[in-house]
Amino acid sequence: MIRVLFVCLGNICRSPSADAIFRKKLDDHPWLGSRVDVDSAGTAAWHVGNPPDPRSIRVGAERGYDLTSLRARQAVSADFESFDYILAMDKTNLNNLRAIKPAGYSGHLSLFLDFAGMCKAEVPDPYYGEGDSGFHEVVDLIEAASDGLIEQLEVRFS
Repeated sequence: MIRVLFVCLGNICRSPSADAIFRKKLDDHPWLGSRVDVDSAGTAAWHVGNPPDPRSIRVGAERGYDLTSLRARQAVSADFESFDYILAMDKTNLNNLRAIKPAGYSGHLSLFLDFAGMCKAEVPDPYYGEGDSGFHEVVDLIEAASDGLIEQLEVRFS
């Protein structure tokens, strides 16, 4: 079993979107989906226990993704014992994760967009933006990175 953790700041916009999108994309690869477990977290504890931002839920639903069952949690150093891939949405959160990473972690810690094969390095935080356009951009970027990660996992399991 491969375990993947998506991480943003508050775990209410980007990382729960990645969680839902990646799960749905795994449904299209049932032999792979049965070998991959997915979760999301935030580096900050502000929203622990809360559902995703209503805009993330709405835009996700418009695009065919269900975020309604997800609840925010904070990333902790014990996650490095449980997850093979810990994927940050931006460089700040990647640095926050590096600060709590145990010395012996042998898994994959990187930016999620490293799997997208594009120049853009970070999934921008849409929280303070106006309207839904930032949330749609987040979905676009996460879809691309999810496809790239699935390709890599397929190679790993083949």
